[in-house]
Amino acid sequence: MAELKEAVASQQHQEDRGIKRDEDTGEEDSAGSAPAAGRSDAAADGDSKPSTTTPDRHISIQTKLEGLEMLVDLNGAGRKSCPLCPEEKFKACYSHKLRRHLQNLHWKVYVEFKGSRMCICHLACRNPKPSLSGDQVSGRHMAHFHCVVCSVTIARKTDMISHLKRHFNKGETEASYPGGSDAQMDEPAPSGQAYEILKELGTNVQLLPNHSTPMKSDTYFNRKMKTNRQLVFCSLAVLAEERNPLECLDAFGATGIMGLQWAKHLRSTVRVTITDISDTCVKMIRENCQLNNIRADGGSRGPRGPDRAGCEPETAPVATVEVAKMDANVIMHLRPFDYIHLDPFGTAVNYLDAAFRNVRNLGIISVTSTDTGSLYAKSPNVTLRHYGCHIVRTEYYKELAARMVVATVARAAARCNKGIEVLLAVAVEHFVLVVVRVLRGPTQADESAKKLRKLVHCQWCEERVFLKLGNMVDDTVPCNCHGSLPGKTAVQLGPLWAGPLFNTGFLRRMLSAAVQHSMDDIQPLVKTLICESECTTLKSLVHGSSALSNQVECGVVIKTLQSGEDGGPADQAGKRKSGEDCGNVVKKLKPDASLDHPAFYYSIHRHSIRRMNMPKLNKFLQYLTEAGFRVSRTHFDPTGVRTDATLQQFKSVLTKYSVPTGTNTGAGQSTASSEKAV
Repeated sequence: MAELKEAVASQQHQEDRGIKRDEDTGEEDSAGSAPAAGRSDAAADGDSKPSTTTPDRHISIQTKLEGLEMLVDLNGAGRKSCPLCPEEKFKACYSHKLRRHLQNLHWKVYVEFKGSRMCICHLACRNPKPSLSGDQVSGRHMAHFHCVVCSVTIARKTDMISHLKRHFNKGETEASYPGGSDAQMDEPAPSGQAYEILKELGTNVQLLPNHSTPMKSDTYFNRKMKTNRQLVFCSLAVLAEERNPLECLDAFGATGIMGLQWAKHLRSTVRVTITDISDTCVKMIRENCQLNNIRADGGSRGPRGPDRAGCEPETAPVATVEVAKMDANVIMHLRPFDYIHLDPFGTAVNYLDAAFRNVRNLGIISVTSTDTGSLYAKSPNVTLRHYGCHIVRTEYYKELAARMVVATVARAAARCNKGIEVLLAVAVEHFVLVVVRVLRGPTQADESAKKLRKLVHCQWCEERVFLKLGNMVDDTVPCNCHGSLPGKTAVQLGPLWAGPLFNTGFLRRMLSAAVQHSMDDIQPLVKTLICESECTTLKSLVHGSSALSNQVECGVVIKTLQSGEDGGPADQAGKRKSGEDCGNVVKKLKPDASLDHPAFYYSIHRHSIRRMNMPKLNKFLQYLTEAGFRVSRTHFDPTGVRTDATLQQFKSVLTKYSVPTGTNTGAGQSTASSEKAV
């Protein structure tokens, strides 16, 4: 019995050797032979291919139609088989019919990625799942695509597109299989990904291919946030003029472009610290520092001396920044700063307490919020959870969002016995930027808390008014909708910030900084903000020193740049005639309430009259000014008008200067002007 078993084993061994020898000789055959149904992926990829494809790339991945036609000799005589279809699916035919088959099926049914077409393949490249009876799945389930990056096979076209998107979000845009023609492109990038260099405001940054997807990329970079970065830069430049050097913090560095711009242009007046919790971001920030000839000092964790010495550029560095891998809340609790910028992905409410805990007196905190879904009343439950406010969708929803963010900032400051003075509040594109100055002391905190009020909003005519301070509740609004319509028409929103959103003196100096650093993109926006803060339509803004005057900021008089004759000996001889001194901060004064701009604005299109032609917006502003109202345009809405007139007065002026549809507009306006003269 044992001898019989040994004989059977030796016979099986000889058969295995014969099968292996046949497979080795089969691999040397020409590429025109169709692959067998049971061949594996490795054997299929090992077939000989024409010179148009890489050695390990599947034959269904081509860049030109000629490469697909070269897979078979179409010029020869006789019947030929399709190189991408089995014999049972497409029988051998003549050249003209095979050419039409390749063009109309394989070349047209494809998924394209980076210039390469992944044509549909019907070969037995996939391992079919057996059915319940043990038989293999029919051939109609064998159609699939081969991924150009990882060579995986996917049946559905939509699934392949999603698969390629995941590769792109991870930065994998080249072939990663062994022997690929583009494998050497991965070597220059330390992280195995191709870099893209972008220049903004004289600062170069390296970007990953997935820099525009914040949920899947650590080094997120948004090109549309250029306006935000320039506004933040100008606010820091204004603070650097008051006192220096400043301890500045970019709490969410990502690529580090904002902190690098601070250090490269403001030089010795600022000491920049860039932090991020991601190792990839910290590594990218250090590389960007070297790209801009800026020395990157390490944080408090671990020695950085040898690394820094090895990466020292040949020329002297233009500036020095500190790069630290640390959580934003941790570093703001550990160290004091003069300027803090918070720009997380989404809301910044989780970092406000730490920011106000250790910020210096008269320092500045800038907060950028991009959670427009909760800010613009698209998700009221999220708004209530994050900001503790109840809001609805209104015509002035952007200013409502800005006042809601300021109210949240004020509450966070009050918890640390600090008050705020709003210097700037902007809501453009998809972000809300709030810049506030910090005032220490419980008295300042109480003054800021008094400006948090409820807003009564009429849902029918959209008239609104802030509730007055006191225990008595007054839900009445200036309109009479509650009397003429059944039910309640007004709702309470908030609590919101009821104080001013702009500081004219600070904005004027921001405009000077924008002109000095050649930021032409934000100069029209800053001019609009200055007119909006003064509630005027005049735009006679001169960049020279003679145009600037003393402004009240944060309850203190700030002396700005003036002409030479204004600061001569006559001012020194006078003894506090105008309450000024030659210093920066002289005497604390309460800001004049009459100079505050009116809250909210009205949209001229929202309140237009049916079957009436409205006057042009600039003409309408002139009519409101002639009627004795303060008026200006607003950056929140291109059709909005900020005025101290009530909605009823606003509509009366609009009705007076509107003409019926189909009549001569010029004649109607001349008639209206003659009636006014009478």
